[in-house]
Amino acid sequence: MSCYRYVRSSRGRGVDINMAPLIDMIFILLIFFIVTSSFVRDAGVEVERPGADTAQTADRPTIQVGITENGSIHMDGEPVDIRSVRPRVAAFLAGSPEGGVLVVADRSSRTDAVIRVIDQCRLAGAENVGIAARNPY
Repeated sequence: MSCYRYVRSSRGRGVDINMAPLIDMIFILLIFFIVTSSFVRDAGVEVERPGADTAQTADRPTIQVGITENGSIHMDGEPVDIRSVRPRVAAFLAGSPEGGVLVVADRSSRTDAVIRVIDQCRLAGAENVGIAARNPY
């Protein structure tokens, strides 16, 4: 298969570049980048989640609240105070009432920080509050 095609024209012989292989390569690269990119939205903070044998994947829109090892709380990649969790969750639920809250806590985080975040989410009106865990398999 030749990448060049000779075309007869009134001005003499010309060379035309065959675009089909170039377009094929562009689509292959596009598919490669789409498949290898990650579309999972993280809490914006690195946490080591505990394992669970019964972990399930969330199938509804969720907002994630991250809790680090030292107890700091993160939403949308920025640190927040415990008092700002409730209004942010309430604003999210106003936009998507069927949504839920996913608490992504580090395995070494304190239990009282996790309980305070869950309480604030429930006070904001969230009925579906879950705790993220990694599947050990």
